[in-house]
Amino acid sequence: MKNSCFLLAFFFCMAQLYAQKNKADSFAALLAKEKTDSNKVTLLWNMADATNNYNPDTSLYLSQKSLYLAQKIKFTEGESRALGIIANTFLKIGNYPRALDFYLQKLKIEEKRDNPGNLASVIMNIGIVYVYQEEYRKALPYYFEADSIINAKNIEELKYNIAINLGDVYSRLHSNDTAFGYFKRSLDLANKIQDDNFRGASLVGLGHSYFEQGKDSLALETYHASMNYLKAVNNEELICEAALGIAKLYQRINKPDSAESYARMALALAQKDKFLSWQLEATTFLTNHFKQSKQADSTLVYLEQTQALKDSINSKDRIRESQVLFSNEQLRQNELAENRLKAKHERSKQLQLLFIGIFIPGLFLFTLFLSRRKVHIRFIKLMGILSLLILFEYLTLLLHPYVLEFTNHTPVFEIMIFVSIAAILIPTHHRIEHWLIEKLTQKRNRYEEGQFTIRKVRLKTKKPSN
Repeated sequence: MKNSCFLLAFFFCMAQLYAQKNKADSFAALLAKEKTDSNKVTLLWNMADATNNYNPDTSLYLSQKSLYLAQKIKFTEGESRALGIIANTFLKIGNYPRALDFYLQKLKIEEKRDNPGNLASVIMNIGIVYVYQEEYRKALPYYFEADSIINAKNIEELKYNIAINLGDVYSRLHSNDTAFGYFKRSLDLANKIQDDNFRGASLVGLGHSYFEQGKDSLALETYHASMNYLKAVNNEELICEAALGIAKLYQRINKPDSAESYARMALALAQKDKFLSWQLEATTFLTNHFKQSKQADSTLVYLEQTQALKDSINSKDRIRESQVLFSNEQLRQNELAENRLKAKHERSKQLQLLFIGIFIPGLFLFTLFLSRRKVHIRFIKLMGILSLLILFEYLTLLLHPYVLEFTNHTPVFEIMIFVSIAAILIPTHHRIEHWLIEKLTQKRNRYEEGQFTIRKVRLKTKKPSN
């Protein structure tokens, strides 16, 4: 079941796929007029989702912009969705390590939220990445965890997905009895929701299981039943898979003409739709088929096609590797650009703090200076209070990030620490405030008394004019 279409790679419970370019354009028009940051985040990830099918590079850029803005404004829903689309894009272009990285980041967010559908979906997607990397044993724990959540929370829309994926991975592990159980479960769910595409997929899986168990008549009946459903929904990729399953079955029961007929059917569909992997499997089957029947000319024809397809697939793999490198570099450049913006913002913040740090003693000195000038005492009091208020607010501002880091953003602990700080700062503030104002007013009074005494002395010593 190599390259099986049962693998449902892109599940995001809250997101829909928009393939049409006009939808992306409409989102772009809305984004140009939008003023609210949270709405911008939503429009950006919608645009990324819309462009994913036809322009992964643009999708990656837009989803990263959505992610950075969501993180900046602490918009958790937007951050989760953006991470999911980034992971989805990397999975689409075959950059599996990056896809896994972003799915895991999304998982950390969903584990803290109360949304079982999103949680089960991202866990299942992590399992899918491992299946794409052919690490089937690693996929199983994630599938089981997703299955547990789906059943415990009765998430109907994901029950079929997890059943078909579990059937697929056990089929790849050649555990046919277990695979059969999950394929049967998926078929029951497909019948319940009356989805012909799902019915066809489940029946192909059951056909493979019967084939591996040596139940040829049941396998043949199941394959034919699957093709009826798949033709109704025009799922030609799965029809290729079912047709090749029938071809292998007829070959095993020694019906070479029927085997050849179904293999040619699969090849024709694969060539029409450019399914390279199914073309390769069909030509390989036909090469061996004609080789066994000693038809040298036909064997040579399909052998040449097989070799050409292998070269084409290798070339495609090299292109994919190039895309992987490009996507990694694009991600790095976007991260560098974002880091530069953050550094610029941080420099601005540090300069503001420096300015405030200089301003506070300056204001205090200015207050002392005013105490020697002919200014109303109330104004001196106001300046004293203002300088102390700014000082204590500045201390709170400096302490805030360290408190957040120490408490790991736990609100209860943050409140307790800031209440404790306030319990110390507020009485201290009042005592220093009263002390400073008293000193300033005393100094001001002494200064005025001194000036008054000087004026009296001058008046006494002044001689009358002749």
